[in-house]
Amino acid sequence: MNDKITHQLLNKYSKLTSKALSIVKENIVSGKEKDADEIISMVDNYLSDAKHFEKKGDFVLAYGALNYAHGWIDSGVRLGMFDVRDDSLFTIK
Repeated sequence: MNDKITHQLLNKYSKLTSKALSIVKENIVSGKEKDADEIISMVDNYLSDAKHFEKKGDFVLAYGALNYAHGWIDSGVRLGMFDVRDDSLFTIK
């Protein structure tokens, strides 16, 4: 049971979200670039926030920022902005 947010947990989800971000950046659906870029910008911002909060020792806010970052990616996938197939990284329709 996970009842603590640790450096290891933050690192795990930071790597997972960064990997997902890298993949979506390479798989933007033609005609959806403007909206996809907005989502990518939000993800970048939330990943930056997560690092900031972790450095400050606020692991709860860091974990929350990571979840928001990945949520933005999944919303773009569900809205058809990114053409991805890996259901271990993304919420696929």
